[in-house]
Amino acid sequence: MKKLFLFFLLFSASLIAQNKVKVDLSNPNATISTHLYFLQPGTYAPEKAATVIYGYDGMKAQEIAIKLKTIMDAKGLKVDFSMVPTDKMYSDTTSTKGGNQYLLFPSKMPEIYLEKIEDNWYYSKVTSSKVIELYDLMYPWYSEKLQEIIPEAGHRKLFNVEVWQYLGLLILIAISFGLFYVLRKIVFLILNKSQHSIINISNEEIKSSLKKLARPIVLLILMAFIKNRLPSLVLHIDVYNFLLLAINIMVIVFWIYVFMKLVLVIMSIYAKYADSTESKLDDQLVPVLRNFLMGLVIFLGILKLLTLFGVDPVTVVAGASIGGIAIALASQDTVKNFIGTIMIFIDKPFHIGDWIEAGTVIGTVETVGFRSTTVRAADTTVFQIPNSQLSEMVVNNKGLRSFRRYTTNLGIRYDTPPQLIEAFVHGIRRIIELDPATRTEEYNVEFAGFADSSLSILVNVYFVNLDWNSEQTSKHILHMKILKLSHNLGVKFAFPSSTLMIEQFPHKKAEEPIYNTDENRIKEILDAINLPGEDETSHNKI
Repeated sequence: MKKLFLFFLLFSASLIAQNKVKVDLSNPNATISTHLYFLQPGTYAPEKAATVIYGYDGMKAQEIAIKLKTIMDAKGLKVDFSMVPTDKMYSDTTSTKGGNQYLLFPSKMPEIYLEKIEDNWYYSKVTSSKVIELYDLMYPWYSEKLQEIIPEAGHRKLFNVEVWQYLGLLILIAISFGLFYVLRKIVFLILNKSQHSIINISNEEIKSSLKKLARPIVLLILMAFIKNRLPSLVLHIDVYNFLLLAINIMVIVFWIYVFMKLVLVIMSIYAKYADSTESKLDDQLVPVLRNFLMGLVIFLGILKLLTLFGVDPVTVVAGASIGGIAIALASQDTVKNFIGTIMIFIDKPFHIGDWIEAGTVIGTVETVGFRSTTVRAADTTVFQIPNSQLSEMVVNNKGLRSFRRYTTNLGIRYDTPPQLIEAFVHGIRRIIELDPATRTEEYNVEFAGFADSSLSILVNVYFVNLDWNSEQTSKHILHMKILKLSHNLGVKFAFPSSTLMIEQFPHKKAEEPIYNTDENRIKEILDAINLPGEDETSHNKI
């Protein structure tokens, strides 16, 4: 009697459980619940699930309902019922079709949506027609045939995966390996021909980068192939979701790798172009731009990876923006220096190797970084100038001068005869005119005036060599020629001194320098001034 009572109790409980869920099409949440609930193993009732399909009835409606759930499972699309509206008058703001509609998966499968017809919600006619097309694309004719001819042993499960599905995965991987070696050569040839047709630069570094770029591109193609063929194995939704997540992660990682290699290829091409230009500032821009683009690729890749784990990209970007503002406020100097760097590369007030004067710093520009510029002074002292300050300074770029001006005053003794002064001036002019390192169109050599201890000869010349080291060499050669001229003429250079003149002194005569003012001798000395290049040769030998 007790057993009979227990049987009736369980039987009535099961009847109550079965009658608990009924067909309900009053709102989007109820329609989707009805569809999925009556296609579960424990509550399988396809005729009830078919009521959600509009415009079809009988076996056709059941077929569409079953195929729709199969597609959703194969694509790993799980319904979060807490997000599905229960409002019978709901209108989806993301839809452009108008009316009372609800897109179930707006970003992943916009073809699947519900619409309100009269008082009930159904899957739309567009969804019903698309289901058959999508199913045929995902499950080729041979997938059903394979399941029919596979023996019973092949349907045994291990970790929720059947034996024949393991074999299918191995075959898919083997095909992918074979395609990899074939496609890699084809993709490299396409990339190489594209590169030659666009810029036509032959470079081993570019060629090596293209080979490395071809590999991830081929892997992306194979990932798309595997992802497209994977549904034909009819895997369990949890297994499929796991494999799909792994494939999506690999795809993003490969895309990051592709863009990083693409950055290297572009930078290699730009570096080749930068080498062909006279400016050295664009050479310095190569590593700066490469590091910036690499960081941007990695940041966007990580952002995309986070979306795979359910993180809203808008939230991440907003958080990154707020964090960026906070970091910017905390490190204003760094941001100012970065902006200063951008302004330097845009305005180009100097180039690498230019001799500049910026404030109290005088030297050669060596590097321009994200934060600061390195300037090496003549005594090899290295100055690091923040770019924010450098962009606001008055920069005297001596590297942009057409000529290097050099001015000096030669002081000769007061007792030098006028004939020798005139000859000395003419001799220096001739030296400048014959020197290839000086500008002969414009120079000054004149008797400038009377100094405290000497007669002042002004020498104002312009050197054509802009390099600082070349300028010093040119000065050396000019000075040596002037010294030889003064020695040959007998012109004495003065130095600060006091002369005491005594009119009479017993048995002594005043000591006076002896100057040879013979005109023929002076003419011979001026005519014998070295031709261009002789002193330079002797200087190099020394």
